[in-house]
Amino acid sequence: MLQGIASVPVASSFRNAMSRVGASVHIVTSAGPAGRVGFTASAVSSVTDSPPILLVCVNRLASSHEPILSNGVLCVNTLAEEQEPLSRRFSEKIPFEQRFDGADWGTLRTGSPVLQHALASMDCRILDALEYGTHSVIMAQVIDMKYRQDRARGLIYFDRCYHAVGSA
Repeated sequence: MLQGIASVPVASSFRNAMSRVGASVHIVTSAGPAGRVGFTASAVSSVTDSPPILLVCVNRLASSHEPILSNGVLCVNTLAEEQEPLSRRFSEKIPFEQRFDGADWGTLRTGSPVLQHALASMDCRILDALEYGTHSVIMAQVIDMKYRQDRARGLIYFDRCYHAVGSA
């Protein structure tokens, strides 16, 4: 627990309030000695562009948590509108290999799975992970990336529903 922050029983109220904050939808993947894993995430943010660093939050009870930290690498794949079914699959409690089925995957420098038609894919090396409450906050340095040049619509999660954003 952070010093000076009291424990207040407002988890459900906080989740309800945060459902009103729209966020981009990502599939975070990793591959290495601990295996190939991935999960759907909306808690991803840029920290700095020089050097390029991302913040990625993952629930400590999630099946992806330990393998990602053990692998030491991850890739943040930002989803387009048409990838909503893939987002749903990666949020299900099914074996990891089934999550990856039916999509076109490649790799960049870390070997983490890169979704070929993602809006953007940022291949990262994990710098640090800090535990706060139910989650780990991962700081990851982008070491390679690719992004689409077309005008595809993005996918956000708002009010517990998926929505397309942008103009195609």
